[in-house]
Amino acid sequence: MNRKIILDVDTGIDDALGIMLAVKSGECELIGITTVNGNVSLGKATENTCKILDLLQVGEQIPVVKGASQPLLRPVFFEHSVHGEDGLGGALRGVAVTKQPSEGFGPDFIIEQVKKRPGEVTLVMTGPLTNLALAVKKCPELVELVKEVIFMGGVVKEHGNVTPVAEYNMYVDPEAAKAVFHAGFPELTLVGLDVTRKVLLNEEHIQGLGDTSIGRYVKQSTSDYLQRYFERNGVRACAMHDPLAVGVALFKDLVTTKKLYVDIETRSELCDGQTVCDFQNRLKKEPNMNVCLDVDADAFFVRFIRALKA
Repeated sequence: MNRKIILDVDTGIDDALGIMLAVKSGECELIGITTVNGNVSLGKATENTCKILDLLQVGEQIPVVKGASQPLLRPVFFEHSVHGEDGLGGALRGVAVTKQPSEGFGPDFIIEQVKKRPGEVTLVMTGPLTNLALAVKKCPELVELVKEVIFMGGVVKEHGNVTPVAEYNMYVDPEAAKAVFHAGFPELTLVGLDVTRKVLLNEEHIQGLGDTSIGRYVKQSTSDYLQRYFERNGVRACAMHDPLAVGVALFKDLVTTKKLYVDIETRSELCDGQTVCDFQNRLKKEPNMNVCLDVDADAFFVRFIRALKA
């Protein structure tokens, strides 16, 4: 419980599973959750986050604070085709929300909490990086005060998942990502599609969760998600993008990383949002982040299922 974490989420199906892992693992103190526009609107992301905390019966313990309602410069771009209109695959449709968000603004909450605990807080970002970019702009010294930043986003060796080259979180707000990449965080870790696509939740894993409220929720929320993944990739499973980012924060041994220089394209007709990784040091730039290149998927699922069954 010595790990102190703030989650920043645009709560769709996999963000919700990441929240569950953080809460149920017993491996961290979840200081709070900030929400951001992304998979769904800011309002829906916030509502979904509160619903998940209600389901976990920890609504009173963990503050939820609304952040940015749109990208820094671009129009909103939702992912309803993946996460459903409600963002949770219809799993909690019609469920009344008891938990209410706290007053304040997400970037300010991040700044305040990190300043209270210098050198102790890990930020885990599973949506577009808008909130963190705004926080750094307002408080540049934040980069020296956080323990580390782990973000789900990008892809460095494979194809994208929203365009041929871009991963969704990076595509939605590439200007925010660029600001974060160049802010100077001493410990910044990219958990991209190169590793999250190797961590595939399947029906056997879901059965392993048992006939519990959490098990039933996971089965229902991922049902269409698994089918869509099958239609595109020929495998009935779904990639655990956001839960893996949380997993990396809790269990460093899950992934193999390499310190590399990564930038992002913001002015391209074809390649906006592409994360460009300089594997051969052709740009002669100092490495700016840890890039996850491999993952122990079996070890992840052992810990994920154990946590959610706890």
